[in-house]
Amino acid sequence: MKKIFIILPLFLSGFLFSQKKPIKKPAKKVTTAKFNYQDEFRKISDEIMTNGTAYENLGELTKGIGPRFSATPGYAKATEWAEKKLKEAGAENIWKQDVRVPIWIRGKESLQIKSGSGDWKNIRMLSFGNSEGTGGKDLTAEIILINDITELNTLTSLQLKDKIVFVNTPLDPKVINTVDSYLVTAKSRLLSASVIGKRGAKGLIIRSLTTASDDTPHAKMIYYEPDDKARIPAVTIGVRSADELEKLLKKQKVTAKLNMSAESKGETINQNIIGEIPGNKDAKVIVLGAQLDSWDFAEGAHDDGSGVVQCIEVLRALKALGFANSHTIRVVLYANSENGGQGREMYASYVKKKDEKHIFALGTDSGGYSPRGFSLDMPPQRRRQIFEWKNYFLPYGIYDFDQTYAIQDIAPLKKLDIPLAELVVDTQRYFDYHHSVEDTFDKVNKRELLLGATAMTQLIFMIDKNW
Repeated sequence: MKKIFIILPLFLSGFLFSQKKPIKKPAKKVTTAKFNYQDEFRKISDEIMTNGTAYENLGELTKGIGPRFSATPGYAKATEWAEKKLKEAGAENIWKQDVRVPIWIRGKESLQIKSGSGDWKNIRMLSFGNSEGTGGKDLTAEIILINDITELNTLTSLQLKDKIVFVNTPLDPKVINTVDSYLVTAKSRLLSASVIGKRGAKGLIIRSLTTASDDTPHAKMIYYEPDDKARIPAVTIGVRSADELEKLLKKQKVTAKLNMSAESKGETINQNIIGEIPGNKDAKVIVLGAQLDSWDFAEGAHDDGSGVVQCIEVLRALKALGFANSHTIRVVLYANSENGGQGREMYASYVKKKDEKHIFALGTDSGGYSPRGFSLDMPPQRRRQIFEWKNYFLPYGIYDFDQTYAIQDIAPLKKLDIPLAELVVDTQRYFDYHHSVEDTFDKVNKRELLLGATAMTQLIFMIDKNW
C-alpha cells in the first residue's frame, strides 16, 4: 500500500514533465504516506499487550458484579461500573440511553422424570428466557420424542394432545465453524414453543445447544407468536440427560413432572451506556458495540463481558497513544441483548432520528478467544479496501476476512446502510460455556483477550485514517 503512494506520484510527475519544455523551478518534493502502518500496528500491540486493563476490568465485572440480567439490580450496578470504566479509559462524552425492557423472573424451577413404576428422578434444567411458567404447580404429562419436523407433521393433534415434546437435536459436529452449526440448529422449527403448542402439546424440552459433553444446561430465548392461544412452558436440559432420556423413551413410556414459577411482570427502564472520543476532523461516527447484560444465573465472561472490556480497551489504548482521531470513536454497551434485544433497536432508532453519519460499526460477541479475523457485512468496494490491509494484520494472527455476517447487536444498523464488521475468534470452545453457569472469568485467557482488543484497535485506526 505504501509503495503505491510513493511510486505513483513519481510516475505521474515524469509523464507530465515529458509533455512540455523543462522549467527551471525545482521539482516538487515527493510526499510520503503520513503513517507507517506497520509501526503504528506495533505501537498499538505493544501498548495493549503491556499495559492493557481489559482482563482486570473483566474480573471486576464478572466477579465484582456477577450476573447482570435485564431489569435486575445486577444490571443497574453494571451500568454504574461501565460509566466509570469509560471515563477512566478517556471517553470525553458519556451518557445513558433509556431502553424499555421486559421484567422476567425465573423463580423456582424443577424437572423430574419417571419411567413405569419407578421413582421420580431430578433432571438439571433451565427455563427458556421469557418462558411462561406452570404457575408454581406441577405439570405432569407423558413425554414424546420428536427429532424431525416431518415426523411432527405426521402426528395427529390427538397424538400430541397434552404431551410434553422432547427434541434431542445436537449441534452438527461435522460443521467446523461452531457459530454456523449453532445458528442452523437454533433456527429449527422444532425448537419453537409456538409450533409445538399449536399442535396441542403442553410443554417443550430440548437438548441444550452446546458443543460440551457434560450435563450443564444452556439457556435459550423463547419467542411466542402473537396468536398463541396457550403459551406453553419450555426448558433445556444438558446433553447427558438428553441422550439418557432418548434411550429410555425408546424402551418405555416416560412421564415428566415440570414445575416452574417463571413469570413476566411488564416492563421497566434500563440503559444503554455510551461513551465517545469526539473527532478532530468531523462528527462522523465509528461505533464499537457489545452487550452489557448477561443471563440471570451467569457471570457472562465470554458472553459478552469480554466484548465489553475489549471495546473499552480500544478507547483506552488510543488515548494512551495520543491518537488524534479524525472521526468520533464511540462505544455502545447494549442493554437487554439476551432476552429481547431492545437496546440495539433503541440505538439504531436514535441514529436514524438524529440523522447521525456513521461510517463503520464493529461488534464483538463471540468470546475472548484468540482473534482470527473480521467478518465484513458491507458493500464490495469497502470489503476490497479492507482486504488491502491484510498484510498489516497477518503478523498478529489475523487472516480471515472472508465471512460476511455481523452480530445481532449491531445488525439493526445495516438498515441505515452502515458498513458492519465483527471480530472473528476461534470459537471451538465458545459453545461449551455459552449461556450457562460455566461461562465464568476463569475460562478467559488474558493474552487471548488482549490480542482481540489489539486487533480491534488496529482496525479502528485504519478505518479512521482511510475512510
